[in-house]
Amino acid sequence: MTPITFSLATCECVLASDLDSCYKLTLVTNLMVDKPEDPIQYLIVLLKRGSVEVPRVMLLGPPASGKRTVARKLCEHTQVIHITDSNILQEDTDLTKKALQYKAKQQEIPCDLWIKLIQQRLSKIDCVRRGWVLEGIPQTREEALSLQEAGVAPNHVVLLEAPDAVLIERSQGKRIDPVTGDVYHVTFIWPEDKEVVQRLERQKTVSEEQLVAQLMQHHREVHALRKTYRNCLKGIDADQPHVDVFDQVLTYILSRHCSVAPHTPRVLLFGPPGSGKSLQAKLISQKYNIVNLCCGELLEAVSADVTNMGELIKPYLESGQQVPDSMVLQILTERLSRLDCTTRGWVLHGFPRDLEQAEKLQESNFIPSRVFFLEMTDDVAIERVTLRSIDPFTGEKYHSLYKPAPSPEVQTRLQFNPKDSEAQLLRQLKEYWANASSLQDLYPEAVHINADQDPHTVFESLESRLVGRLQNDA
Repeated sequence: MTPITFSLATCECVLASDLDSCYKLTLVTNLMVDKPEDPIQYLIVLLKRGSVEVPRVMLLGPPASGKRTVARKLCEHTQVIHITDSNILQEDTDLTKKALQYKAKQQEIPCDLWIKLIQQRLSKIDCVRRGWVLEGIPQTREEALSLQEAGVAPNHVVLLEAPDAVLIERSQGKRIDPVTGDVYHVTFIWPEDKEVVQRLERQKTVSEEQLVAQLMQHHREVHALRKTYRNCLKGIDADQPHVDVFDQVLTYILSRHCSVAPHTPRVLLFGPPGSGKSLQAKLISQKYNIVNLCCGELLEAVSADVTNMGELIKPYLESGQQVPDSMVLQILTERLSRLDCTTRGWVLHGFPRDLEQAEKLQESNFIPSRVFFLEMTDDVAIERVTLRSIDPFTGEKYHSLYKPAPSPEVQTRLQFNPKDSEAQLLRQLKEYWANASSLQDLYPEAVHINADQDPHTVFESLESRLVGRLQNDA
């Protein structure tokens, strides 16, 4: 526990320093990803280096898009470590031997074992100090999400793209230098050295049908990969001279990008039913590109998945009972640990509901940097909630006072949610106010905002406190 605690304390020191905000964020990111035994010495080395960004690059693309050529040039230029699926399997470890047993039987290596192998290689001192380029890894959404959960966080992802017809033509003309492993092509990249030309070999034969199947597999996965790494991914046209492709990749790799906020926002929204927590969270998320987490929606999503946890919480949700705190906390902390939350930040509402839940959240080291209480009277809450309705045909939401049905026909088919009944709402309000005081005591620096206003006025008030306080922290 000591190294982790020390690292967290060191992070606070870095954030409190006079360094610029993007530089501080990069220092903290490196510190938490690499988890050095001596954090202070680690930071000293980074600061002396002059550039704290150790390259962590994923180079993705379909077969024959030029990944190997670009990766090798990138490693030559930046001195980072080139990682491929083949050299991962050359490590002399128990995990590697286990993986090779699957290969010997021509079976696919299980995803969890493959991720451990990647972690094992990236944790070696050469990768930690010099950085790495993962060539063609990950290939699937499952691998990408597993790498995220394992804490493998790239700072740049490059996706090489080209039409299938071009890729098929390239594949047919590919040649390999058996001495260096460099890739050449009879049309696009031909070596000037005659000795190299004489020893070139054809790549292991892949039929056009096999290549088409590989391309189809890539197309099935690429959308999910784009989505997973959307905050650090750049697509580059590979159907151009390889020198131009490399220049564009290198320019992107050498760029630094970070959040517009001085540090990753962690926002908690409290308020009685009808106070507009969901809407305000949505507005914050959209404007600042942070993750919007509604605890209730998260539980519903987990229960819909065919997982052990989903099966455990489903009976509670179906019967209207409260899911046990231990299960909610396990689901929530797993979600908050994912890469999008740790790098972009989050806005959470619907949890915690009481002091015990809030303390457990803090004990799990998910401590909010901003807390807001949206305040309104019970009368306003009753007016907002009990008069809500929905058109089952269109899904459009209406309100008897603020947004009445446009026609008698629509009015006759409107449906009211039983959960919005006054009796149910009064129970919820009683529970909220019973816990509000202790939650406010736990978060003495929380900002209290009048929610009995136009939603955009509420957002402006909330945003001014959010952004203003972030700037004061910088």
